[in-house]
Amino acid sequence: MNEIFVGMLGVIFFALLAWGFKKLPGERWQIIAAVPMLKGEDGQWRGLNFTYYGLFTAVAYVVATAILLVLAGSAGVAPIQAFAVIVIGSILCMPAARVVAMIVERKRHTFTVAGASFVGVITAPAIIWLVSSQTHEWVGSDIPVLPMMAAMATAYAFGEGLGRLACISFGCCYGRTVSTLSPPMQKVFNNWNFEFLGNTKKISYASGLEGVKVVPVQAITAVLYVITGLVSTWLYLNSYYLPSLTIAIVVTQLWRLVSEFLRADYRGSNRITAYQWMAVISTIYATGFGAIASSSQMPVANLLSGIAVVWAPLMLVFLQVLFFVIFTYTGRSEVTETNMSIHVCQDRV
Repeated sequence: MNEIFVGMLGVIFFALLAWGFKKLPGERWQIIAAVPMLKGEDGQWRGLNFTYYGLFTAVAYVVATAILLVLAGSAGVAPIQAFAVIVIGSILCMPAARVVAMIVERKRHTFTVAGASFVGVITAPAIIWLVSSQTHEWVGSDIPVLPMMAAMATAYAFGEGLGRLACISFGCCYGRTVSTLSPPMQKVFNNWNFEFLGNTKKISYASGLEGVKVVPVQAITAVLYVITGLVSTWLYLNSYYLPSLTIAIVVTQLWRLVSEFLRADYRGSNRITAYQWMAVISTIYATGFGAIASSSQMPVANLLSGIAVVWAPLMLVFLQVLFFVIFTYTGRSEVTETNMSIHVCQDRV
């Protein structure tokens, strides 16, 4: 059953990624909707744009949350405990995505998943301890720290992997131009690259690289992270919690360290970026903490117990509300606007 579950996730996720790699660099796939907000003297409406960035970010966040609930539930974590960890973590990490970008990149109207994940990794043990101590008497058990951290790391791998689709649609987090690479690497990426179209894509207005072949660093990240998530999920469901945590953290954070050298968007003025230092610190911190926590007795994972947690009506409603909150928070474009004219079709009256 564990293999079937992991295999089904792989088929669904890679089908979505394959579609996204083909379609999302195009101009059509940046703005999903425009809502008229203010009418000007010329009769045109100024509109608020909602982006596919927000849609795919919300999808990635909800998928990651659902996987976290399944994994935590399979290890015996009570639903209320897992729910509390997710809510507190979201309250911390969602604002951190903007705050860290403001500090590192000096930009007020952008987000950074790297910054949010760093805050999540550093605060995870404290969040788990806080929730466990406050719910122990009610639930009758503590949260097993290592399984919970492994579930969070695995969910993060899936979330950021699928979340790269958001970056492709908005044209952010883009790679270096293929022409600047060494000859051997040019041979590889001349056949596999992204060409972003549309002057409202970030790669166009920030770097003037519309229609230029660039390294598909978002696609590489997405494939690598989803594979990592699948492997970590299988290990987790077979009760190998420490390897699950270690693989999820080491692969995702070390790839962030390496991938920064392939990116062309502004990441700070230093050669070694703040995000790379965050990746190194996260790797050492999480793996060290996991090794310490592995000394205690571990529960045996049961997939059906985890699925039952997500399938509860309250959790399904929570996931839908979470999707709406994430979409409205990250989907509102602050760097683009729309001018629209609304009229009656006289031939249809």
